[in-house]
Amino acid sequence: MSLRSTAERTFSSLANPNYRKYFFGQSTSLVGTWMQSTAQSWLVLVLTHSATAIGVVVALQTLPVLILGPYGGVIADRVDKRRLMIVLQSLMAVQAAVLATFTLLHDVTYLDVCVLAVVLGLNNSFENPSRQAFMLEMVGPDDLRNAVSLNSTMNNAARAVGPAVAGILIAAVGEGWCFVLNAVSFIAVVGSLMVMDRSTLSPSPPAARERGQLRAGFRYVFHTPALLIPLIMMGLVGTFAYEFQVTLPVVASQVFHGGSRAYGFLVTAMGVGAVIGGLVSATRGRVGIAPMVAASTIFAGVLAIASVAPIMAFEMVALALVGFASVSFLSMANSTLQLASDPAMRGRVMALWAVAFLGSTPVGGPLVGLVTSHWGARVGLGVGALSCAVAAAIGFGVVRRSKWRVALVDRAAD
Repeated sequence: MSLRSTAERTFSSLANPNYRKYFFGQSTSLVGTWMQSTAQSWLVLVLTHSATAIGVVVALQTLPVLILGPYGGVIADRVDKRRLMIVLQSLMAVQAAVLATFTLLHDVTYLDVCVLAVVLGLNNSFENPSRQAFMLEMVGPDDLRNAVSLNSTMNNAARAVGPAVAGILIAAVGEGWCFVLNAVSFIAVVGSLMVMDRSTLSPSPPAARERGQLRAGFRYVFHTPALLIPLIMMGLVGTFAYEFQVTLPVVASQVFHGGSRAYGFLVTAMGVGAVIGGLVSATRGRVGIAPMVAASTIFAGVLAIASVAPIMAFEMVALALVGFASVSFLSMANSTLQLASDPAMRGRVMALWAVAFLGSTPVGGPLVGLVTSHWGARVGLGVGALSCAVAAAIGFGVVRRSKWRVALVDRAAD
């Protein structure tokens, strides 16, 4: 395969004008989002000197997703997703602006950060399912896996850039300017949504308002193994492995005795690995439970290596591998669920994906924070590795049992 054909395959969904506008608008916004995430974790550590406190803030930010996320999926199936995203992304800009104002006035408290984290979480409860389900409406089924992988690449490129810039800004002028820049960055994504060519979108028929739609979504997933097993795996990994906002500040400050720049470098290293993993997934990505098992196994292995890295340089290499594995697993799970979902149920299915990935943090964030506070960040990372291994074991058991059943059917046919 030539370099040109590989590049065309890797970036095929960017040929879609609407997705191209969205991709570059969202890229700008995500850099700001990661700057705010990094600055917020560091601000909480400065205010409280506690990893548990960071975990509590992350939990408060994701608790609304756990509670309201499924209902957010019902709303996504009922309304125009693009218009809903415009409103909710604008409200995110307001939240960032308020946090920036409090911080720049040197009047911010831990309670302020907690309250604003809840506000952002309420917004995410409804924005995330709409954004995930809107992807298929933009690019269609043929380019969905590629678009999801490029989205993961975009997110992790922002993870590489945002924390590095945040680390420099925090050291130079303080956390508040990170929040300012995040508020401004939302102009790009809101603008991209407003100028889309709506005639080329393929919106799913809106679901009529009926009683029992939330229960119907749960029943649909429960009776569809191709959806249920990936969600269980995602829930385990999301609860314990993706708590890097809790563990990495402590790795930087207590394991390697560094400051905000060291924290930025660690997150950047993971982001660089994730960018590479996203591009590989966009080119050669697969979907289904079996590929998810392989990705989860690799994720477990590299997290275990990161938990025992003896020096900073080794830790950065290990976290780059963690980033590669994490984005591969995430893009596989997302694409598997979207392609296996009925269009009328896609919003509710992706809402449950958001619950498994983000909404599980109210449980995992404090638990990993507590483990990290008592036994250190290395053990916190090790808990994540163990959760990935358990998820892989569950998926492997399902795949093996399915093959065994197929073998029995073949023998009976003979």
